[in-house]
Amino acid sequence: MNRREAIRNVAILLGSAVSASTLSALEGCNPKGPDNYALQAPETKKMLAEIVETIIPETDTPGAKAARVDEFIALMLNDCYKPEDQQLVLDGLKKIDDAAQKQFKKPFVDLNEEQKAGILTEIDKERVAYNKRENKKEKDPAHYFQILKELTLIGYFTSEAGATKSLRYIQVPGKYEGCIPYAKGEKAWAM
Repeated sequence: MNRREAIRNVAILLGSAVSASTLSALEGCNPKGPDNYALQAPETKKMLAEIVETIIPETDTPGAKAARVDEFIALMLNDCYKPEDQQLVLDGLKKIDDAAQKQFKKPFVDLNEEQKAGILTEIDKERVAYNKRENKKEKDPAHYFQILKELTLIGYFTSEAGATKSLRYIQVPGKYEGCIPYAKGEKAWAM
């Protein structure tokens, strides 16, 4: 099994419906990448770090920032996504920052956790409405927040911190147990 198949399987196991744009990005990479330097800019990475930490915050397990999911997203977008999808996400980051400026008169990265969560919750409602609209066409681009959320989940649960600290993990090779009892509230198993 290669990395792309593993990432796809993790996304499916997480119970999320991965968008077509994310799956198509996993199908092939341009080894050179499109060289979108805006994705590697320090302010972009800082913004991504705050967004992913708001989506998966640090609790008794490491958060997405500790798992360096922001770097994963920047790399995936740069190396695997089409330029128009990259621009969609970059424009989306600007929309998130604009929403923070409009509501709190501060950049998103300077907001407290509650304010960040409020902004992203509203944007997530917008994403749901966008995906459920009646005039949706198959070729329409994914919502930028859909891409960010999916890459956050994939990046986190395929990271060492996500797979070993947030999920139950037994290093392979291990014994095979076909039927393992599950008690409500236990962690899911890592692949």
